[in-house]
Amino acid sequence: MRVLLLGANGYLGRFVADRLLADPAVQLTALGRGDDADVRFDLATGSPGALTRFLDAVHPGVVVNCAGATRGGARELTRHNTVAVATVCEALRRSGCGARLVQIGCASEYGPSQPGSSTAEDAVPRPGGPYGVSKLAATELVLGSGLDAIVLRVFSPVGPGTPAGSPLGRLAEAMRRAMQSGDGELKLGGLGVQRDFVDVRDVARAVHAASLSAAQGVVNIGTGRSVKLRDAAAVLARVAGYAGALHELDGPPVMRPGLIGSPRSGEGAALEHLATPSPYPDGCGSWQQADVRTARDRLGWRPRINLEESLADIWMEAACRI
Repeated sequence: MRVLLLGANGYLGRFVADRLLADPAVQLTALGRGDDADVRFDLATGSPGALTRFLDAVHPGVVVNCAGATRGGARELTRHNTVAVATVCEALRRSGCGARLVQIGCASEYGPSQPGSSTAEDAVPRPGGPYGVSKLAATELVLGSGLDAIVLRVFSPVGPGTPAGSPLGRLAEAMRRAMQSGDGELKLGGLGVQRDFVDVRDVARAVHAASLSAAQGVVNIGTGRSVKLRDAAAVLARVAGYAGALHELDGPPVMRPGLIGSPRSGEGAALEHLATPSPYPDGCGSWQQADVRTARDRLGWRPRINLEESLADIWMEAACRI
């Protein structure tokens, strides 16, 4: 099976590439903006015609799109998450390769959920920010393209390589700084938020399964279990061997001097972390939990890696910076 992977150098793309390369039946070609891609191509600015010519030359059976942006203004997010997908869909329609498309979506497309509920694929999307809007628009383009396509709506991916700007990435960095400076107290804000954390390697397994499957439409990829950041922080402290006190700041997190794990020299200042301009920067409110029955039934996929193992891998990378 010849697979064209878009966004192979991104957080998810690296693990998807590893998973696909482990399958001896897969011939993988990586397309991206970086120098280490097999073919350099910018989906946000490249033309459908140019991509069509490449598809006709390579003739992949599956195209996996892990490319996109998670940060930036509405214009940048639209360019990288929506316009880029429009380019992919149009190129696939023009090409004679007949490739199946596996598009990586995200839980931010759903927006806030009712606490205690599990969000199924038939939920009405109400994204709460420009990122979710740009990804939802991409999903609608894929679903309306007439292509053989599936959209994997990934909930909160974690594990090795977790971006430093993510909640768990920032938490690990704050704990690292606390241990490095000998602080016996760690002040944390926004820990009441609950998310469905799924390991990035399990996401890669889901992409592999979707590539081999005939399933179409939207499929949630999560664990079916929502976890408070407060509980994740306690697990991370245990994994890290941090014996200091964890204190939760009251009220929504705010930006103030000295945050992001930067203690003032000589003062033994307590770290105050997880501060963001909004309590819910992903636009998903206080709660998200996936209904993952479709992934089980249509892809034969279940998550295998528990959150403690994911957090241990996040901490291992943070500890290397001590």
